[in-house]
Amino acid sequence: MCKIGFIGLGIMGKPMAKNLLKGGCDVTVTDLNSAAVAELEALGAASGTYADIAERCDCIMMILPTAAIVQDVIFGDNGLAAHLHPGQVVCDLSSVTPGDSRLCYERLRELGVGFVDAPVSGGEPGAIAGTLAIMCGGDQADFDKLLPAFRCMGSSALLIGGPGAGSVTKLANQIMVNLNIAAVSEALVLAAKAGVDPMKVYKAVRGGLAGSTVLDNKAPMMCARNFKPGGTIKVNHKDIKNVLATAHELDVPLPLTAQLFEIQQALKVSGHFMDDHAGYVQYFEQLAGVVVKSDEAAD
Repeated sequence: MCKIGFIGLGIMGKPMAKNLLKGGCDVTVTDLNSAAVAELEALGAASGTYADIAERCDCIMMILPTAAIVQDVIFGDNGLAAHLHPGQVVCDLSSVTPGDSRLCYERLRELGVGFVDAPVSGGEPGAIAGTLAIMCGGDQADFDKLLPAFRCMGSSALLIGGPGAGSVTKLANQIMVNLNIAAVSEALVLAAKAGVDPMKVYKAVRGGLAGSTVLDNKAPMMCARNFKPGGTIKVNHKDIKNVLATAHELDVPLPLTAQLFEIQQALKVSGHFMDDHAGYVQYFEQLAGVVVKSDEAAD
């Protein structure tokens, strides 16, 4: 049985590690949150330091808030790199830039260690259900080693290309997801301002071309004023910042995404940074002087 180290037990990481255990994997975890570690230990996981994980595990997975933290966990003074050995694979499930991923790949390759960038989509519900979409960049042999673990956590895992390709795909995903949420927000604000129940509008259009997973997940939340985060505006703000930084390096104009970043900035200033990204609707509500809400129940 492949021994897996898992670093990062936050909103996404904790349910992902639980699904690895459910899938029969031998898992060793670590996190700054000792309560999260204890919860995984009660389910059968071992715990240890970065050094323990590097010495004990064949494959090491991490899902962390920023690229800087990823770099520190791998290459910092008390990081993994000093204890890794040839043949192991490190997998970064975090959302970072393609350049960050390629840097990790190159530095670990010098040690004979594989690296796969494998950001995920599906949010907390997908992490809990084990239905994440996993977008991978790296070498085929390293991807193949990780595939049994990916199957415990997701409904799909695809090797898209070389190092950084998974991170590119996640950036493209974040453009599509976040602009879709903003479009749903704008549309429901129009409906509310016109005096039409926004939940009924959602129910009327969901079966047509406007229907989408984003619409089904976020429109009911908006109408119920439920902004409890599955994916915070703060996290998505970081992702969109990475999108724009990468686009600028490539000379790709992204006018809609740039406007979305300013919407996120406005919501940060107005105190909504830790809301779910369904909370984008609050920006449009403020512009129009209306609140999107409904007493209708979702189907």
